[in-house]
Amino acid sequence: MSFTFPPRDTFEKKWMKTSQKDALRMIEEEMPDTDVQGTLKYILSEIQKGKTITLGECRFRATAS
Repeated sequence: MSFTFPPRDTFEKKWMKTSQKDALRMIEEEMPDTDVQGTLKYILSEIQKGKTITLGECRFRATAS
């Protein structure tokens, strides 16, 4: 899984690999009132279809192999 997180002082975005643990933390920070595990499950199912999912300031997509 990869995600983008824009640096605070620039508009440049960089795709970076992340772990499920970090993804759960990011989801919780961006949407504290949601089911974090359910949201991650949804994100994983959608990125497997080739979609990019935006959640607040983060973007998730499957890593190109």
